[in-house]
Amino acid sequence: MCKKLGLLFLMLALVAGSLVGCGKSTDTGGDSGDSSDVIKIGVFEPMTGANAAGGEMTVEGIKLANETKGEVLGKKVELVIVDNKSDKVEAANAVSRLIEKDKVVAIIGSYGSSLSMAAGDIVKKAEVPAVGCSPTNPLVTLNNDYYFRVCFIDPFQGTVMAKYAVNELGAKTAAIIQDVTQDYSIGLSKYFIDAFKELTGDEDSIVEISSYNTGDQDFSAQLTNVKGKNPDVIFAPGNYGESALLIRQARDLGIDVPILGGDTWESPEFLTIGGDAVEGAVFSTHFTAESPVTDVSDVFLKQYKEKFNKDANAFAALGYDAYMVILDAIERANSTDPKIIRDKIAETENFVGATGNITLDENGDAVKSAVINKVENGKFVYLTTVEP
Repeated sequence: MCKKLGLLFLMLALVAGSLVGCGKSTDTGGDSGDSSDVIKIGVFEPMTGANAAGGEMTVEGIKLANETKGEVLGKKVELVIVDNKSDKVEAANAVSRLIEKDKVVAIIGSYGSSLSMAAGDIVKKAEVPAVGCSPTNPLVTLNNDYYFRVCFIDPFQGTVMAKYAVNELGAKTAAIIQDVTQDYSIGLSKYFIDAFKELTGDEDSIVEISSYNTGDQDFSAQLTNVKGKNPDVIFAPGNYGESALLIRQARDLGIDVPILGGDTWESPEFLTIGGDAVEGAVFSTHFTAESPVTDVSDVFLKQYKEKFNKDANAFAALGYDAYMVILDAIERANSTDPKIIRDKIAETENFVGATGNITLDENGDAVKSAVINKVENGKFVYLTTVEP
């Protein structure tokens, strides 16, 4: 009797073991089948931290693009969005997760040149293409065949603002106040300085270069130095929060010269933090709802207004374009192989986007026009468009 019971228990154990094994096999097979019906595109943007407003605006555009065109090659396109927390280490970790765990075929991001640069070596080594929406520092794509962007770069942006200072404002001297912890701010300041000196023909036309760190709240020391040099104009590219505080404190100190900046100023928070003090501030950006440049611009503006009940901004438009450029490449590749998609992204030419016609050069950078906006009556007002 004991032998029979023992044999019965042994048989039951074997059956149970075989069922467990079948369960594991079925789960794996199910995952594989699901993934073949879905194309995953990763997104790493700052949803929290110092750059959160820029990341949120960008993701709005990416999501709108996904709703507009949610299928390619007969498969559903799924966005996998990861918060890089406005931190370089987190940005690198986010991209590694998207590649290794989520198995994405392409990646979008990130607002903030430093955050994009933190991911550069990772996408290059993994051979998964990334398309930046608004990272303007040249180093983002330099010597990296797997990184692209749909925005202009800082050498152009810095020159545009230097020309505005000299030609429109008649400035002969300038002071620089830069965020030394942001590659974006350092790079853009350099290109403004080089262009300003060339335009004025005066090597001594930059009368002061002051620095601060991301997160600083008190700029009195830097502004006191600048005030003592009496420049015709101040160029102060940085995050929207610090920049708005800086301008407020400048006005409180009696500094009334024009203050110029870059594309990161295009955020509602810049207006709310700066208040009346930022009236008259001028900055370069990528797009304006006041001057649509293509038929796609009109469609995008209408869709964005209907969905979010507000006018579109440059970062949402760039997020929209980055997604559409990737889907266009997947269609032309007729493949979900990241290497083949990468090759088709590199061939992008005269792609009609919300922010204009996009052609990628040999470095993976978009050749694009720049928009100059001014703060008037608490709003961003379009001034002009500058061609490359």
